[in-house]
Amino acid sequence: MLNYRKGNLFIENVSFESLAKKFGTPLYVYSRAGLINNFTVFDDALSSVPHIVCYAVKANSNFSILKVLSKNGAGADITSGGELYRSLRAGFPSKKIVYAGIGKTREEISYALRENILIFNVESLEELSSINEVATRLKKKAKIAFRINPNVDPDTHHYITTGKKGGKFGIPYSQAISAYKMAKKMSSISVEGIHCHIGSQIVEAAPFKLAAQRINVLFEKLSNIGIHLNYINLGGGLGIRYDRENPPTPYDLTKAVIPIFKNFSGTFIFEPGRYIVGNAGFLLVKVIYRKQSGGKNFLIVDGGMNDLIRPTLYDAYHEIIPVKKSLQPKIKVDVVGPICETGDFLGKERLLPWVPQDGLLVVNCAGAYGYAMSSQTEKILLHLMI
Repeated sequence: MLNYRKGNLFIENVSFESLAKKFGTPLYVYSRAGLINNFTVFDDALSSVPHIVCYAVKANSNFSILKVLSKNGAGADITSGGELYRSLRAGFPSKKIVYAGIGKTREEISYALRENILIFNVESLEELSSINEVATRLKKKAKIAFRINPNVDPDTHHYITTGKKGGKFGIPYSQAISAYKMAKKMSSISVEGIHCHIGSQIVEAAPFKLAAQRINVLFEKLSNIGIHLNYINLGGGLGIRYDRENPPTPYDLTKAVIPIFKNFSGTFIFEPGRYIVGNAGFLLVKVIYRKQSGGKNFLIVDGGMNDLIRPTLYDAYHEIIPVKKSLQPKIKVDVVGPICETGDFLGKERLLPWVPQDGLLVVNCAGAYGYAMSSQTEKILLHLMI
């Protein structure tokens, strides 16, 4: 995706320098080829079984990104009425849209039912009752899967761990069978599937395999009591390489989990977000000032925690590279933003040349949870699809 040509950094066939001149900075830039490749790799890894790859819109709801993915056959995993609206406008078929999230309102449920989405991933018994009530009023049959909390530790940052006991997500594993029995009795509910999602930025296959094994136990128990499922949704969470991680590929993931479900003949659903968009997105920033203070070197740039909060919120690492190659020796610098917070930084103790004022830097792997978690109240960040 990225390469230097005559000392200038390009994304595909476009130079970052030209993008800065045309659109200004800070600027999020995405690679169309990168998006399509990442989706295709994931989709191909499931080619041996009936499946839907539903892009997790929460990772990045940029409209151009959604259009690219919908045109290439993806479904959508949504968590709000707003995401449903954007997904439909972007061309995702309603029958490829799954609705997750712990806080669905009755208005959002009604909207989703009127649009005939594929399935709701239900996270609580009160939510189930609300869906049944709304579906009854609309004279609809709501297709549901329960999101089950399998109590699996994915060994990722605790803020993005979602499948452990005591978390706010999903139905506790011990209550799953009784929840399905309750749903089966409801007049406007059609029990269709089972779902789990254990976290994000998971860099080993083992947690996925353990979660799948526990979900399969429930699937078999449900089959034995006459509750037959058409969909098994194993969520998302597959990590990418930000620094030195070595995450499994989609082929590694599917090889680890699909054979577990020996008696399932329905459709598998996966919900990757970060894997598809994470390494296809970049944040382009400009150096405003350079500063040396207290034995430290600072590059003060025009993009900060309000644009990319992951370094501050998660202590996340993003590689930072100069747009222009330099023969200057590299020194340790902190790349910091203009916000009046000590926590406003994009990278600390990075080996970079002493980039001059108005020089440009690119923050890599900023496609997932970058723009989606940024502040958009004081400025509009322009997006460009290459």
